[in-house]
Amino acid sequence: MKKAIEYLVFFIAIQVIVTYCVMGVWYLVAGSLTQHEGALLVTTSILFGIITIALFMWRRWAPVSGDYIKSRPWTVLFWTFMAALGIILPSIWLQEKMPELPNFLDDSFKGLVNTPGGYLALGIIAPLSEEVVFRGAILRSLLEKFSKPWTAIAISALLFALIHLNPAQMPHAFVVGLLLGWMYWRTGSIIPGVLFHVINNTVSYIMMRLYPQVEDMSLADLFGSEAGALKAVGFSLLILLPSLYQLYLRMKRAR
Repeated sequence: MKKAIEYLVFFIAIQVIVTYCVMGVWYLVAGSLTQHEGALLVTTSILFGIITIALFMWRRWAPVSGDYIKSRPWTVLFWTFMAALGIILPSIWLQEKMPELPNFLDDSFKGLVNTPGGYLALGIIAPLSEEVVFRGAILRSLLEKFSKPWTAIAISALLFALIHLNPAQMPHAFVVGLLLGWMYWRTGSIIPGVLFHVINNTVSYIMMRLYPQVEDMSLADLFGSEAGALKAVGFSLLILLPSLYQLYLRMKRAR
């Protein structure tokens, strides 16, 4: 548990240091932190992610190996892709049934989406850095500590949800964290999780680009009626549940 906390502290410290360094340089160059704010967010996110990945791999807190790809897990990756698509609408539907939670980072997220380089930050760098830290380092150390894998998976998912610092994202992040943790435990690799995470963030990015007001819309608004929303959720479950079953059959448990 001590190692997991240390990894989390390093993750937070890197974010804080990079944020203040970029803000300082930005202010010296631009004379204002509000000018080109979206570009500031994108620059900070990309630098933070790259530095995090580099440090955790250099220190071997998240060991790197090509063994999993050499095993040619193409069917696992296919069903991972399908599961990532299938979980989105059911997750949104469940969240709509919960009490409304504050969305503190809504403006920041929109700023990233609407700025060049935003997809690189949200769709590629963030998923990779978070999987390196939360599955490759934190969950790996927790699995070594706890005899019951689901205890380790649940703790890592909770930390993953809390680190988003945004109540509106936490329920979805916790559920996804459980799924990503299960995938890491079964495969011993972050690659399926990275793919799942990339698809999840990419769909969110595309939806925000195509429908700027999507976060203010319910599924019933999006699909024309409550019945239409339920049909869409049901169709998604017909993708998600078989995908999870196929992953259960095809993922070999890491030894």
